[in-house]
Amino acid sequence: MSRWARLRAPVALGLAAVVGIGGTAVAFAMRPSAASPPATRPAREVASPAAEAAVPSTAGPAFDRPVIPAGLLADRAGIRLVRVSASGAGGLLDVRFQVVDPGKAQAVHQARTPPLVVDEDSGLVIRQLYMGHAHTGELKPAVTYYLVFENSGNWVRPGSKVTVLLGDAQVRHVTVS
Repeated sequence: MSRWARLRAPVALGLAAVVGIGGTAVAFAMRPSAASPPATRPAREVASPAAEAAVPSTAGPAFDRPVIPAGLLADRAGIRLVRVSASGAGGLLDVRFQVVDPGKAQAVHQARTPPLVVDEDSGLVIRQLYMGHAHTGELKPAVTYYLVFENSGNWVRPGSKVTVLLGDAQVRHVTVS
């Protein structure tokens, strides 16, 4: 028996095993899951006049914050909203803010005023911070901090209008970049 004949069977068996395992891994990764967005999304609706109202306080005390213009956020909450952007292939929302008054800005991480993002078209409330990350310790003036929210299903996209709740205030009509 030639050397090639002796090696051919084990090589063929090894190749079949690699292909089989690879195919199983691809099939497993492609399967639908409960966390996956639906195959077809409903059409996004144009914001109604109801969307002009503040986030309803009936949703709980975390939503009961005054609506203020972005330019007055520093006076009310001690921070300046820098940007809200979609990242991580759309699966994350990155909210950047700069501290102006560290004393007022501490409210950003208090349990009674958790940071939230609300999609103005759908009313979807995004509250889950990626990996539970939240800044701890003393906030410093003139430093830009970030909050990264999970945007499962990529419902909030660049161009979307959102309401951002930070500290003791909420800012409406923020465009996601």
